Amino acid sequence: MPAFSKLYLFAYNSLQAFGWAVSLFAILINFFSTHSLDGAYASAGDLICLLQTVSFLEVIHGALGIVPSGVLFPFMQWGGRTHFVLAIVRQIVEVQELPSVFITFSCLEHRRGN
Repeated sequence: MPAFSKLYLFAYNSLQAFGWAVSLFAILINFFSTHSLDGAYASAGDLICLLQTVSFLEVIHGALGIVPSGVLFPFMQWGGRTHFVLAIVRQIVEVQELPSVFITFSCLEHRRGN
């Protein structure tokens, strides 16, 4: 792998890790200040939507061959997560206040580390 690709992937993954860490920090601050799971979307929803949308680059990385993952599986994974975050949670206000959003956002952040 050329040095530029390694540098690019390092920068991309570092920025994603930083963004997910910031969103987790925001969610946890909200949780500890309100003692409730209900405000996860309000505290970090916009950032998580942005990070999840930008993660489409992982599909492009596979298509360009700079990572060995291929295209199909990363696309299916990205599509499922993005559909849930953008089409369901972001669009349905009643869903945004459910405790399950706290759990889902925490799991998304955990899965991003893999």
